[in-house]
Amino acid sequence: MSSKLISLTRQSPTIWRVTLNNPPVNIFGPKSIPQLNEIITELESDKELKVVIFESAIEGFFMTHYDFLSPAEETNNIPPGPTGLLPLPDMLVRLSRAPVVSIAKIRGRATGVGSELSLACDMRFASREKTIMGHFEVGAGIVPGGGPMARLPRLMGRGRALEVLLSANDFPGDIAEQYGYVNRAFPDNELDNFVDSLAERIASFDKQAISETKRFVDIASLPSDIEAGAEMVVCYASIGRPEAQRRIKLLLDRGLHQAGDVETRLGYHVGQLGNH
Repeated sequence: MSSKLISLTRQSPTIWRVTLNNPPVNIFGPKSIPQLNEIITELESDKELKVVIFESAIEGFFMTHYDFLSPAEETNNIPPGPTGLLPLPDMLVRLSRAPVVSIAKIRGRATGVGSELSLACDMRFASREKTIMGHFEVGAGIVPGGGPMARLPRLMGRGRALEVLLSANDFPGDIAEQYGYVNRAFPDNELDNFVDSLAERIASFDKQAISETKRFVDIASLPSDIEAGAEMVVCYASIGRPEAQRRIKLLLDRGLHQAGDVETRLGYHVGQLGNH
């Protein structure tokens, strides 16, 4: 497997593509962090870039959860980022505030960290047939860590945000659209053309007008860095609790981290853990 889990393609000076490629199920972990950080650092400072599109190379998976098999020290040894936050929330906060337009093109499961990355993007467009959104973490005894409690209520309201987070279930593309989880869901064969056309349209406009307009929308809509970042500390603590460790082990024994039914229907499977 290539060591390049997240790759950057400069489609043009004004449009870049970030491809998530960690087979078999696009798990995010400590080896992904420096690669994503390098890309976010570049897009923050590039003078010509206007639009960046995040997409997946893995069939059925945009991005899933964090890597539960990696030694904890691999994550703990990565220093905080420029915001002072832990690495994942640091990168997501910086992505949201970057002076470029970020678009998540979602095809497959965008759950856990995949949902958090999508929520940090400025816009989200999904395949109606192939997208699954959600946060399974509470069902595994874990508090989500990458900012969804700070971001989801602003998008869909308190009740729906609590439904997504506390049901720990899967939400297909049409429901994600209805709830405001994504901007729009398209028939799968229309998704690429729409996103490409939108990116090219925005990229044809003046960069200063784009970035200044986005900055005022950010003021009105984004959570504070502290609000978005505090969740990660609680998330790490929750993973170490006995009940979370018991539930994670059950999931691993059943096939978590492997291609198969557990990863494909993780919302269903966490809902069965209370029966054991």
